[in-house]
Amino acid sequence: MPLREYGDDRGMASPFQRDKVRLVFDAMDSDGDGTLRETDFDALARRWAAVRVAGDEERLLAIMRGWWVTLAAHSRTADAVAIDDVLAVVDLLETMPEAVTATADAMFEAVDENRDGLISPAEYQRMIEAWNAGPADTGETFALLDLDGDGTISREEFTAHWYEFWAGDDPAAPGSRVFGRVPG
Repeated sequence: MPLREYGDDRGMASPFQRDKVRLVFDAMDSDGDGTLRETDFDALARRWAAVRVAGDEERLLAIMRGWWVTLAAHSRTADAVAIDDVLAVVDLLETMPEAVTATADAMFEAVDENRDGLISPAEYQRMIEAWNAGPADTGETFALLDLDGDGTISREEFTAHWYEFWAGDDPAAPGSRVFGRVPG
């Protein structure tokens, strides 16, 4: 499917959706060149593996490279993904909830370090710190994401939040904060 031109505002991401994507895009752009390349996904996986249990790097690399393959397939160039390319994919997500759910499952598996089927506050904090390449206070956001207040995020909670982050447009929805507070 060809990409729409970014200036075509039919079905375009809202300003809030663009801010959410920019938050994630900038965190992933490890060299700050304004594009995402496979090396950026590898760098994120390595940052994340460095703050986790030893021996988890290959699993994280596989998950991040899966994202790279999906985004690169929708890119206008062969070796780089621009913010407009990511936004074009985001524009399609409402029509393909199964794709969002599949990436939610992969990310849940990545975040759930001890594979107990739940994301703890510490596991969530390590994910956010890896994405942001530095310390982060995640307590307030984790409490928002823990819908049933049991001290963990279940797969169901995470999937709902993941969908809201990528396909939703409600700044008040807890899922809009999956990667932290969205500037804007």
